[in-house]
Amino acid sequence: MALRNFSRVTEFILLGLSDTRELQVVFFTFFFLAYAMVLLGNLLIIVTFRTDPKLSSPMYFLLCNLSFIDICFTCVTSPRMLVDLLAQRKAIAFEDCIAQLFFLHFVGASEMFLLTVMAYDRYAAICKPLHYTAIMSRPVCWVLVSACWAGGFLHSIVQMLLTVQLPFCGPNTIDSYFCDVPTVIRLACTDTYVTEWLVVSNSGLISLVCFLMLVTSYTFILVTIRVRFTEEHWKALSTCASHVMVVTLFFVPCIFVYLRPFSNFPFNKHICVINTVFSPVMNPLIYTLRNNEVKASMWKLWKRCRVF
Repeated sequence: MALRNFSRVTEFILLGLSDTRELQVVFFTFFFLAYAMVLLGNLLIIVTFRTDPKLSSPMYFLLCNLSFIDICFTCVTSPRMLVDLLAQRKAIAFEDCIAQLFFLHFVGASEMFLLTVMAYDRYAAICKPLHYTAIMSRPVCWVLVSACWAGGFLHSIVQMLLTVQLPFCGPNTIDSYFCDVPTVIRLACTDTYVTEWLVVSNSGLISLVCFLMLVTSYTFILVTIRVRFTEEHWKALSTCASHVMVVTLFFVPCIFVYLRPFSNFPFNKHICVINTVFSPVMNPLIYTLRNNEVKASMWKLWKRCRVF
């Protein structure tokens, strides 16, 4: 393949989360359960939203897309991590490593943009209720979701091109459980100072700008709720609180990892567990257990399934 022309390295060795066999078994059990929860929980949310006409508002449309993105995101890293936890030699081909890096940033950046759109949706619903149906009509929602995926794709293409243009001649050991730009760039056989700052200006600034936009949206929401506080606004505030929990779990690790030069700081693979494992697990729990409408729809779906 063409990618081999960039490097004499044909594979990378992943060190994983631990080299202790007992801990690896514990990690495998925990992450397997987490992976199953992500798949089953988000599939249940998607089926519930698709089968209940009452859950057709823009908020639930965006939540359905968030569930789909979470399934994609966890499938990028979790299957490989689970296999490696039971394997003696954790090797990944150069092409597979670049592919994992590409899809990680593709889906991850798409989720960042979608979370920002969801914050805008809540802002429009609470701060501009009379114009909400026009602002967040179904065609507008489709355009926004498509833009999220397109933005994630463009971001990922840039990240991949910045990585594959570097020469790799050894070492080939990655101190992590997945391939990512910071860990792979460290192994390049050249000065990566310029590349690192280009990556920081791309991934780091995207994370920071989206996070600041989210904070701004929720600031306006809190000001609006404080001025005219009703029962409906209390319900909206509860929904926003759930959203803030998801945002915190997802954005803070990304900002910590990408908004700094990679060579000057150690790569903390344990922090990455928060947004690659915990964040996708928390999304279905937050959006189902804290939402009475969703729980009622799931109960109706369960009763219909029992009939058959």
